[in-house]
Amino acid sequence: MSSAAGKPAATEPDRPAEQRAGTFSSLRFRNYRLFATGAVVSNTGTWMSRIAQDWLVLSLTGSSFAVGITTALQFLPMLLFGLYGGVIADRYPKRQILLCTQSALGVLGLGLAGLTLSGVVQVWHVYAVAFLLGVVTVVDNPTRQTFVVEMVGPASVRNAVSLNSANFQAARLVGPAIAGVLITAVGSGWAFLLNGLSFLAPLTGLLLMRTSELHRIERAPRSKGQLREGLRYVAARPELIWPIVLVGFIGTFGFNFPIWLSAFVNKVFHSGAGTYGLLNTLMAAGSLLGALLAARRSRTRLRVLVGGALLFGLLEATASLVPAFWMFAALLVPIGIFGLTFNTTANATVQLASDPAMRGRVMSLYMMVFVGGTPIGGPIMGWVTDTYGARIGFLSGGLIAAAAAVGVGVVLARTGDLRVKVNLRRTKDQPMISFVPRHPTPTPPDDTAPRLTPAA
Repeated sequence: MSSAAGKPAATEPDRPAEQRAGTFSSLRFRNYRLFATGAVVSNTGTWMSRIAQDWLVLSLTGSSFAVGITTALQFLPMLLFGLYGGVIADRYPKRQILLCTQSALGVLGLGLAGLTLSGVVQVWHVYAVAFLLGVVTVVDNPTRQTFVVEMVGPASVRNAVSLNSANFQAARLVGPAIAGVLITAVGSGWAFLLNGLSFLAPLTGLLLMRTSELHRIERAPRSKGQLREGLRYVAARPELIWPIVLVGFIGTFGFNFPIWLSAFVNKVFHSGAGTYGLLNTLMAAGSLLGALLAARRSRTRLRVLVGGALLFGLLEATASLVPAFWMFAALLVPIGIFGLTFNTTANATVQLASDPAMRGRVMSLYMMVFVGGTPIGGPIMGWVTDTYGARIGFLSGGLIAAAAAVGVGVVLARTGDLRVKVNLRRTKDQPMISFVPRHPTPTPPDDTAPRLTPAA
């Protein structure tokens, strides 16, 4: 089934047979199985490297602000050049692009391992590698996001996006735990080494794929003004622009966990790398559960998008104020659930509402505002955390995320001539929070009654 139709997928009729095939339905595609297998290995290495990188910077400097600078440098290229990555993803074969980007990420991981194991590493080395990783990610991220459609087709893209997130979070369960043990036992360098070697897995998977089984996607021809064309396309569609705006706020201010968790471990709970790994693992457990729940959904809904973001922010604010370690640790699980629920819903909504020929540019803008806001939010949240303490830093991020969810929810409701309905007695047919028309039309006599969709 070709996905080269010019009509946005969000306006297509339901595909019940494929979308209700099960939580792991996308794994029936051989190419996607190879992709997912390689990804879980490299994602585990990536999480090991992230934990080791944060702890190495904190050990070298003793500063949460420095951790924020490292994170900011890694995502600064996405902010500066993110849209160009989308143009490349739309213009060239995605499998070949990924072979290049995954090789480059592996080489950078091995380079940082060499610096650390040799004992010459300095904080500026970590800054430089973080920035170069960001440069490669500018192209790698939108390409990986949009390559999913080529592997599974548009009918299964919701499930595949959710399984990608589950894959990433499953690796997040294992990676921090391994990193904590390695850092404590032999140092950060071995975590960086294993991360570099882990990219052999996705490279092998890409090489073993059957190109004849990939869904044909019409590539954008080389022409002038493609960046402006992508921006105009998104700006003209409320079902795209407002989810991306919400993603920008939460990505910038609500997802600064390397800063907050390292500060809580170091300055509030006075513990070490093992505890830092444990907290990341607990959040990953919640995120994995959220991704698997998202994989079961057959459609994306505005109330899930806005409600997930709101609960995510409120739970962050609550966690910042609890006095006991076990309470803080326990709250990281639902924070992970609702953070991942929001993330996968926004991702699938934006992909399915985009024309296939524009999808790379749309997803590059999505990723640019999601992770490209970190160079702004990371140093700000790091400064707040250093100046006013870990609790105030975490609280401020949660309150900003919750306020953004409320604001975008109101705008979406007004744009679609909807109002928010709260059902205190929740039932299967009446969720607690929903968007309903301000001026409802008579209900059709059969089951063809209109339902709220991201395009509403």
